[in-house]
Amino acid sequence: MFTGYALVAAAALMWGLIGPLSKFAFQAGMAPLEVAFWRAMLAWVLYAGQAVATGRLKVEPRDVPWILGFGVVCIAGLFVSYVLAVREGGAALASVLLYTAPAWVALLAWRILKEPMTRIKAIAVAATVLGVAGVSLGDGLGSSVNVAAIGLGLTAGLTYALYYIFGKAFLTRYATPTIFLYALPTGAACMVPFIDFGPRPATAWISCAVMAVCSTYGAYSLYYAGLRRIEASRAAVVASLEPVVAAVLAFILFDERFCALGYAGSALILGAVLLTILAGKR
Repeated sequence: MFTGYALVAAAALMWGLIGPLSKFAFQAGMAPLEVAFWRAMLAWVLYAGQAVATGRLKVEPRDVPWILGFGVVCIAGLFVSYVLAVREGGAALASVLLYTAPAWVALLAWRILKEPMTRIKAIAVAATVLGVAGVSLGDGLGSSVNVAAIGLGLTAGLTYALYYIFGKAFLTRYATPTIFLYALPTGAACMVPFIDFGPRPATAWISCAVMAVCSTYGAYSLYYAGLRRIEASRAAVVASLEPVVAAVLAFILFDERFCALGYAGSALILGAVLLTILAGKR
């Protein structure tokens, strides 16, 4: 069981690198959408290789539009909104707002999947809303609210939440490499018209490569390996280390910080995550 926890913790550590690595790529002159594009395409090479090696290439024709839609909304939507949130508000703020996803899941499952909105879920959603207000007002040492950063961070949380809704229908029928074989290039193609490609410094390429290998392919592989050893609810709790890792690295590397209200809001959001997970387990 300890191995399972260690694998999930390692995945959370790798996910927590996305924000800081994105900032290194920005500082090297690579635009946010290009960072998102290369993260998707370099990870696609690895997923495609795994899909070919395991012979998991086929999808049912009726599922093709849904998988391509997943690429457009969840791959392009999440990858782009997250890196833009990092650029506008910093790695710490973006990672905290990403973890509004459980509240989005509760709302979407209530409206789309007709799952009941229990008292615990309602409390978790309310705590998330208050937490977002806290990090919004407490962003950047109490400076004025960065509306773009908040909006992009919440969009990242929403598109991240859609992974769970999509997974309800498809991730039990297809292996992860099969879905990403088609979804990643679809999402990347949506970004191409908005990218000005050109020569970039080695730092930018290294940052994108590490995000693709470690924070995308490697993190998901470790997370799913951990899920085979421990319960999903426990794995999700451990994975909530991600915004903590991102915030600590952002503080050390870029001196990013919140004021007291921002940290209180962050605590409310993470508390809502844990409350949602534990309620779901019961």
